[in-house]
Amino acid sequence: MAPQKRKTAGTGSNGTTQTSKRGKLDLSRPHPNAQQSEDFGIVLREFYPPEMSNERCLAYNDGTLERPIETLQRAYAETADQRRAINASSAVVHWFKSDLRLHDNRALQMAHQTAKEHNIPLIGLYILSPQDLTAHLSSPARVDLTLRTLDQVKRDLSELDIPLYMETQELRKNIPRRIVDLCQQWGANHLYANLEYEVDELRLEAKLVRLCVKNGIKFETAHDACVVPPGQVASQQGKQYAVYSPWYRAWLAHLNKNRDCLELSEEPGPNPGDARKHFKELFDSEVPEAPENKQLSEEEKKYLGQLYPAGEHEALRRLEVFLEEKVRDYADARNMVCGQTTSILSPYFASGSLSARMAVEHARKVNKGSLQHGDPGLVHWISEVAWREFYKHVLVHWPFICMNKCFKPEFTNLEWEYDEDKFKAWCQGKTGFPIVDAAMRQVKQDKWMHNRTRMVVASFLSKDLLIDWRRGERYFMENLIDGDFASNHGGWGFGSSTGVDPQPYFRIFNPLRQSERFDPDGEYIRKWVPELRGIKGPAIHEPYARGAGAIAEKNGYPRPMVDHSKSRGQALDRYKRASENGP
Repeated sequence: MAPQKRKTAGTGSNGTTQTSKRGKLDLSRPHPNAQQSEDFGIVLREFYPPEMSNERCLAYNDGTLERPIETLQRAYAETADQRRAINASSAVVHWFKSDLRLHDNRALQMAHQTAKEHNIPLIGLYILSPQDLTAHLSSPARVDLTLRTLDQVKRDLSELDIPLYMETQELRKNIPRRIVDLCQQWGANHLYANLEYEVDELRLEAKLVRLCVKNGIKFETAHDACVVPPGQVASQQGKQYAVYSPWYRAWLAHLNKNRDCLELSEEPGPNPGDARKHFKELFDSEVPEAPENKQLSEEEKKYLGQLYPAGEHEALRRLEVFLEEKVRDYADARNMVCGQTTSILSPYFASGSLSARMAVEHARKVNKGSLQHGDPGLVHWISEVAWREFYKHVLVHWPFICMNKCFKPEFTNLEWEYDEDKFKAWCQGKTGFPIVDAAMRQVKQDKWMHNRTRMVVASFLSKDLLIDWRRGERYFMENLIDGDFASNHGGWGFGSSTGVDPQPYFRIFNPLRQSERFDPDGEYIRKWVPELRGIKGPAIHEPYARGAGAIAEKNGYPRPMVDHSKSRGQALDRYKRASENGP
């Protein structure tokens, strides 16, 4: 990874203030509502400190506090001479994380090339961390997909005579030391990995850079999760975009000017060294078991295994089928929630079975070489893939959003409700709003939800029920098979009007209008809310107000738990007060 010049004020190695632009503020002081957010299950105190103050968020913005990406860049800059002096030894290691594929895996290709240059074996490494899975709210469905994918990766690597060593490391703090110990055990002086941009991951990698150097190991990372690395798309003033549209235009311009960003890395060839002679036992490594708190039932495993077969081969097959058969209608049909109108590739992006670069490049080729002109379906789909990248760029520049805060910190002060009964009704799909209930029941069974209904249910929780959106954000991560922190946070920021979206807070989704527009025949509702299947016509969207209340009541379907017009007025009042009071 090439270090970039820092633009922030000086900080200590742990990010503590040396010279503060924010005067003598106590940036370690928690937010006034810290206890409330902890009690409601928003801040996991087992792993993290109390909710930070809004002033601490602003300290990241003005450079008083060092961003984690800058901590990593500094670690690379300060160890550059030492790393250059390290020579290859008996093996090269690639550390797999959320990049579970052989095709277009940049760090894996770098590792293979180094092994090839020195004619030494390449070893794959994967470490399962139960504490990380809990701290990062990984869903049992996503953990299951990861483990199934690891099994496929192991088989694919084995065909190339490359072993994949896997183990469970119970204590997350021991992972850096364990990686170093394994490298020393195998005689590997070169370690490669792809960057992950969440705060915990960047800080761990910065620590590992220094620890590796102290032990004679060269740790190199690659920007692989994004087509364009964070920090390379900036405004004319050199600032990170906080609004998608201008960012997307700049992103397209950057790609059109730097086509190498879309160059796909080759799949590694056969192992350059004789791994079966020197590391025979590593080929017998077994895929770890899911931790007890992340296990699925056998019935769930079978069901989800059929819905989402694991691995890059399935991901590439789905990509090919979508681009050949469905993408032409994507521009017009992508918001319709009934039927498969989207690619459903998000589980494969999240697990790393498919790179965003591969998806965009394949779509560009199908679109006769253009990213922004040509077939409307292809153009729209490329822009949707880019949303995932935009949210990662935002995460890197505003890291406090990875610390239980929102992009607009003032809305942390909003007078939220913390009603467990209402939240439970929302989770169970028993709100009395058919489109909301259908969506919540879908995520409970399929562990996936259409993007349109994600927006609908997020708006309903935060603006109709006025429940702190962060609890919904957590629920999604703990249930979705495609849970990706940056995208999930970005979506909830949109739905709750606390994120980077430039629209003001008074955009509040009307569940009835959304239902009528995007599920006009009620097919989606009838599929997921069996109590309402006997209702014909438009009454399906609002049974108690349109003469179908008897059927709904007979089948046990609840009446609407709130009056949308009244809830809307209350939300507008509270959002207005929070925005006027500022951070």
